[in-house]
Amino acid sequence: MTETKTPATTTTTSAGTEVATSGGTGLATEQGRTSIADTVVSKIAGIATREINGVHALGGGAARAVGALRDRIPGSRTNLSQGVAVEVGERQAAIDLDIVAEYGVAISDLAAGIRRNVVSSVERMTGLEVTEVNITVHDIHIDGDDEDDEPAVSRVE
Repeated sequence: MTETKTPATTTTTSAGTEVATSGGTGLATEQGRTSIADTVVSKIAGIATREINGVHALGGGAARAVGALRDRIPGSRTNLSQGVAVEVGERQAAIDLDIVAEYGVAISDLAAGIRRNVVSSVERMTGLEVTEVNITVHDIHIDGDDEDDEPAVSRVE
């Protein structure tokens, strides 16, 4: 099945100014323009990635360490865009993801599922065309690997 994208067109408004409109996204119309911040796309992509079974965490080693410290602070929130880098233009977005996969999951299938969900979520919610989703698998999580899985043994009484 082939998908046809409608190319961007230019419309002249009644005031004589030209407005670029993309194929049905509605981000630039005669009534005005909608700009979407990088952080919006980062959060959407981060949430969509975490929804996929087989994704243990997002971010490389340093980002996960900082995130673990942040999570220990009372009242702090999880950084939903951790491990997500985006480049957002007027009509398109490119997304880079850093993940930790669960042991036993086929990484190629996991990557395909992540791409499908991220592209679908970002395009549906923002109207931007996602040109690429690059995924870097930094590690494999094995049950029992985390220090938090077992309580620490006290060295003093």
